[in-house]
Amino acid sequence: MGEDKAERRWRAMRGCERILSGRRPRTPHEQLAALTDAHAEVGPGVGAEAGAGAGYDLDGRADIYGDGPVAVLEDRVATLLGMPAAAFFPTGTMAQQVALRCWAERSGNWAVAMHPLNHPEVHERQAYAVLTGLRAVWPTRQPRQPTADEVRKLDEPFGTLLLELPLRDAGYLLPTWDQLTELVGAARERGARVHLDGARLWESTSHFGRGLPEIAGLADSVYVSFYKTLGGLSGAALAGPDDLVKQAKAWRHRYGGQIFQQWPAALSALSGLDRLLPRLPDYVSHAATVAAALAALPGARVYPNPPHTHQFQFWLPHPADQLEEAGYALAEEEKVWVCAGWDDDPGSGMAKTEVTVAEDALSWSATEVTDAATKLLGRLPAAG
Repeated sequence: MGEDKAERRWRAMRGCERILSGRRPRTPHEQLAALTDAHAEVGPGVGAEAGAGAGYDLDGRADIYGDGPVAVLEDRVATLLGMPAAAFFPTGTMAQQVALRCWAERSGNWAVAMHPLNHPEVHERQAYAVLTGLRAVWPTRQPRQPTADEVRKLDEPFGTLLLELPLRDAGYLLPTWDQLTELVGAARERGARVHLDGARLWESTSHFGRGLPEIAGLADSVYVSFYKTLGGLSGAALAGPDDLVKQAKAWRHRYGGQIFQQWPAALSALSGLDRLLPRLPDYVSHAATVAAALAALPGARVYPNPPHTHQFQFWLPHPADQLEEAGYALAEEEKVWVCAGWDDDPGSGMAKTEVTVAEDALSWSATEVTDAATKLLGRLPAAG
């Protein structure tokens, strides 16, 4: 059998001298070395203060069932989000189920208002319904954030409003700040709690023009991810009131999330908060440059334009398999990575992928972006 797609992508990206979309993949050895380097100069006792970017003492005790570096991370996240407490979870899928279950138990209403493109609906095998007994009601089916009026006019009661910020599968879309506050207000008018699926909340501050505590403070609870943007090995956190987090930790145990040791994930998350979180405004700013340059290609579409975060959809009028192969060939032969992960959009004659502007992309000028993408198109089979 030939090399599978994931292996080919990993090798192609590692061999590139320049990368436009995504992060250069690392070997386990490289990841361990980076983790050690990020915390090696920390002195004894440093890291106990939650707000400071201090890493963690590698000569200290590892965690046992959630203390040590895991507890330091929880305190750090609570401080960053301006929430009273936070709980570490091995996965965001578990964190979100637990949050929604806790609010349903408190409200007595097991209906959750959410967009049909929300992560729990699309990417978690409807675990909220199968395992937890919740059910979804949809304010809208349109590929955009719901409006306050749609939430107000839902034709049945719901106990929780779940908002994914940004709404990834619709194009990493965010509402405006005024729209967000109105959405939250509409849920309050209906007597519902508000939970933020903030897997990518970290990079949303630039669009809102607000800090993390002000954004998170609109909601009753917030979930954040440590690997999607911050480069952590895995893991997530659920932040909210003390009593909710205490209840969530009980359910975390029942769901199998009370793991003996999770210090590698916790340390990598602390490193991401130190090293990558301050860089995100630069990524978001440069994403506008990259998006405009890609949109200049023949027949191309970028959505949204300008992007709301450092990620956006990129569309081209060519078959997905041809674009995928052209991208790999460009990477393997010219050591330039543009993007990959193309999917055909039935009926439109277009293929779509997602572009993530991270550290490697910051050195690219608009002209270089357009030139590299033009080379990718030049590797497509001739029409006819």
